[in-house]
Amino acid sequence: MKMTKDFKENLITYGIVIVAFIIVEIMTATGSISSLMKGLLVPLCVYVILAISLNLTVGILGELSLGHAGFMCVGAFTGAFFSRCMENVITVAPVRFTLAILIGAVCAGLIGLLIGMPVLRLKGDYLAIVTLAFGEIIKNVINVIYVGKDANGIHISMKDAASMSMESDGDLIINGAQGITGTPKDSNFIVGTILILITLFIVLNLIKSRDGRAIMSIRDNLIAAESVGIRITRYKLMAFSISAALAGVAGVLYAHNLNSLMATPKNFGYNMSITILVFVVLGGIGNIRGSIISAVILTLLPELLRGMNDYRMLIYSIVLIVIMLFNWSPKLVNLRKKYSLKGLFGGKVKEVK
Repeated sequence: MKMTKDFKENLITYGIVIVAFIIVEIMTATGSISSLMKGLLVPLCVYVILAISLNLTVGILGELSLGHAGFMCVGAFTGAFFSRCMENVITVAPVRFTLAILIGAVCAGLIGLLIGMPVLRLKGDYLAIVTLAFGEIIKNVINVIYVGKDANGIHISMKDAASMSMESDGDLIINGAQGITGTPKDSNFIVGTILILITLFIVLNLIKSRDGRAIMSIRDNLIAAESVGIRITRYKLMAFSISAALAGVAGVLYAHNLNSLMATPKNFGYNMSITILVFVVLGGIGNIRGSIISAVILTLLPELLRGMNDYRMLIYSIVLIVIMLFNWSPKLVNLRKKYSLKGLFGGKVKEVK
């Protein structure tokens, strides 16, 4: 059975992830990785999933979203809340964690669907501003919610913990700005790698499907797509909600790697959304493999430069500029193509002007 070009490209992408996982596991087993780098493995998986999922909205759908951290926040808190409530009921950790991932993905996807209905009617800068506002609203709403559980059921308040009138033996699960504490630490590098492969499978198969071609036609020319009968709203909502659901999965993975989860600006604010967008832009808009590589490089780089504390951010900024030029400068793109394997062996290379 002859493999198509797309299938080969997908296999290469899966292979890169699997080979990287094997190399890291070997280095861990031989003690070649420091404890600091071990602590970055799960966040690394989280950022890769976020970059892939945002590329579905920015690169494939062609819409600029600055509220991706908001969907991550929804997934993180719903997944962590479920795990805290079910910790003594579902004692098998893999089963509980799998259900938490599904719940986080569904909740984030539904929020994405509800937000997308009015928001996706906007375009360009207006869409970016509204999605940015959504991310900030989600973070601030979670910071004022208090949820506890006792023999009488679940109590919710938006004032303070005392106003819930829980029994003395009740369990305060979400404590306003202090977030959730005591979430089971079910995340690890193996689970993170599996979730990356699942995310890749969903996104890559969607891109090459009939629905994916319809989504890309909307990106390329909305009027032409509508004129041939493509349902614009339906496909926009599909891409946006799937992207949100995958961000929710990343949020669940992130939440189960921490003892304490708080909706701070650092974790789920504007800067987090911009960081994810930087991964997508530097890796190449619409380039899934590039998003993975840029997320890995830009996550590890600050830690690798920690020994050069005075110049760390300067070098980091220079690397960002160099990568941007390498990916988007027409002269460098043509030079890269010329000295690629295809160019060196006489293949026809299309120049970029």
